[in-house]
Amino acid sequence: MRICLITPRPDHPVLAATTALLTPRHRIESMDPETEGDGAPGDPAVPGPLADVYLLKARTPRALALARSFEERGAPVLNSAAATELCQDRTAMAGLARRAGLPFAATRTVASLAELADERDLPYPLVVKSRHSRRHDLVTRVDNVAQLRALCSRWAREPVVVQEFIANSGWDHKLWAIDGRIFAALRRSELAEGGRGPTLPLELGDLPHGWQDLVRTVGSVYALDVYGVDVIDAGDGTPLIVDINAFPGIRGQRGAPEALAALALRVARRP
Repeated sequence: MRICLITPRPDHPVLAATTALLTPRHRIESMDPETEGDGAPGDPAVPGPLADVYLLKARTPRALALARSFEERGAPVLNSAAATELCQDRTAMAGLARRAGLPFAATRTVASLAELADERDLPYPLVVKSRHSRRHDLVTRVDNVAQLRALCSRWAREPVVVQEFIANSGWDHKLWAIDGRIFAALRRSELAEGGRGPTLPLELGDLPHGWQDLVRTVGSVYALDVYGVDVIDAGDGTPLIVDINAFPGIRGQRGAPEALAALALRVARRP
């Protein structure tokens, strides 16, 4: 089989380990979406024969355009360009969750942070996030109007989503899925006092009842095969989804490279 990684970082730990598992019997290639193709952002066509499957671990506009070009030619891409793009728009993400009945944090969209700062009687504390998920985007807790206005010095024009801050332990449950297999860890929330802390192992048996099924339902709703779901315990084991990510890092999870390798081969062999 010929398997191609769409990523600027084929040395990422999960991808590197997956490549090592597949290399003895299969041909593994990688392409950096920012340098492949004809250089046109909207038409990054790459000529030549298609791979049997593409793994999309990138989410820039060129990466998505490249993935779509392969899909249009009939090649399978994990995750699809459409599913990956959906997870970058927090407004669309929340809307789909609401329609599907998922326990997603109540979310409203504001055209800019400056417009939000002009609103009166906001119910602090708030969670404010960039509408469009990307590296180094805005994700923060805001406790008062002074903090909100201070953020405007950098982010005034940023389209944002606003969520109520739900009191919790300060730990995010990082739940990942690869083709229905669940992995889990605890990570100190970036919204907690002191900021993001270490990631700690978490046995699946320690998850509240129903959480694994919830993660699998997310995959079905969002048409994702490799994804992450950030969940907080809103009290007595009640889950509240605060974010969904297409093809996250899944670092340090025993069995993750094996699951990803098996998924790639299963899809590549699909007639």
